[in-house]
Amino acid sequence: MQEDILINWSPQETRVAIVENGALQELHVERSLERGLVGNVYLGKVARVLPGMQSAFIDIGLERAAFLHVADVWHRQPDGEPPSMVRNTQPQLPIEKQIFEGQALMVQVIKDPIGSKGARLSTQISIAGRMLVFLPQDDHVGVSQKIPVQQRDELRSRLQGLTGAQGGGFILRTNGEDATDAELSEDIGYLRKAWARIRQASVSLPPLSILHQDLNLLQRVLRDLVGESTQSIKVDSSEQFELLKAFGLEFMPAAAQKLQHYRGERPIFDLYAIDEEIAKALGRRVELKSGGYLIVDQTEALTTVDVNTGGFVGARNFDDTIFKTNLEAAQAIARQLRLRNLGGIIIVDFIDMVREDHRESVLAEFRKQLARDRVKTMAGEFSQLGLVEMTRKRTRESLAQLLCEPCPACAGKGIVKTPRSVTYDIFREILREARQFNPREFRVVASPKVIELFLDEESQHLAGLSEFIGKPVSLQSESAMGQAQYDIVLLQ
Repeated sequence: MQEDILINWSPQETRVAIVENGALQELHVERSLERGLVGNVYLGKVARVLPGMQSAFIDIGLERAAFLHVADVWHRQPDGEPPSMVRNTQPQLPIEKQIFEGQALMVQVIKDPIGSKGARLSTQISIAGRMLVFLPQDDHVGVSQKIPVQQRDELRSRLQGLTGAQGGGFILRTNGEDATDAELSEDIGYLRKAWARIRQASVSLPPLSILHQDLNLLQRVLRDLVGESTQSIKVDSSEQFELLKAFGLEFMPAAAQKLQHYRGERPIFDLYAIDEEIAKALGRRVELKSGGYLIVDQTEALTTVDVNTGGFVGARNFDDTIFKTNLEAAQAIARQLRLRNLGGIIIVDFIDMVREDHRESVLAEFRKQLARDRVKTMAGEFSQLGLVEMTRKRTRESLAQLLCEPCPACAGKGIVKTPRSVTYDIFREILREARQFNPREFRVVASPKVIELFLDEESQHLAGLSEFIGKPVSLQSESAMGQAQYDIVLLQ
């Protein structure tokens, strides 16, 4: 499988497209204004110590001083266990005996500033890698509790063998469960280098300096997305190309060799019609080459994918038509899950197949395509109702959540009331208001389609209502209103 990575950079937004054999498979987007501070390491300066609150305000160079509570001040625990993994039986040392005003202190942001509140800090530093978290102040080697218990001891032993005696603790993340020793060793090397840079910066830079920033999307491309199948990484910004090359040569030399500066006249995403593919990925319907199609519906609880034959009649008989449509759908669904970054529970409704060998072939093809996904997936067998249940780990927002927001007219439901339904709602509302109030006139303010219906097909009913309540009813068209929106004004 030949893979190319295209990077479209602008000051406000970075977009990364992963293309396999000319087809877009994944899209990653990062916006500069939406990047948080969590994970950043600063050399702060203690501004105030508040013994009564057992906390301190730390100046880290932001608009507001950050907040450090005594519970977030690191101190070595028995047996090298991280503070969160051991019950501290001894009373905690008061904060005023641990830090003092004017002190330079290395701190890490654990919670972004919100409103008038400053960022929350910790003095326990942790550096996240692709598969591991490095705890340079501890000696503990642990495994994520989300990994099954029966696998933890083996993974912990492997990790202890790889970390050596250089010091520092490591925690294996869930996405490192199936990692090879080479991948883990590469991650360990990167994390140790990152910590060495932080320590060097802490003695060479003045207070209020940033010592470490969580990797941006461009840097994460080299760390997380580049593999053996990656042929090239094309960047359309000369400045970012030089910065990324310098970062790559220091931390990921093999990946840095694949970097290329794209100088073409056409926008880089036009090479593979990426923007058109993104637009299609935001729709419900996905066309298949055979004439069939998928319907993808994403809800808060789960995602459903329905397979339909459409106009495909190319096979010799109906069973073959269904089988070939399902085979093509299996490939398309796996691609759509990656492209849309759909996670959680996913229900796939393939077209019903009579033959058992057809079902087995479709399921085998589906699992084969899912195996190419860098995110962990698990697919079950066909259920009695002909459905395939599967899960895909949630790693970030889906493409629709990232690029879109709920429709203000339908509030995300995807449907709105018809103009006739709205007119009848208005009739009932006027009757309700007429029983409680005695205005000189009722004025209906609604969308143009609703007002047009009142003036045309519902004009006789409107006149009858006005006669029944004994008050005139006037109409006002408001183009800014949605079809289901209306207002009834009582004029005195």
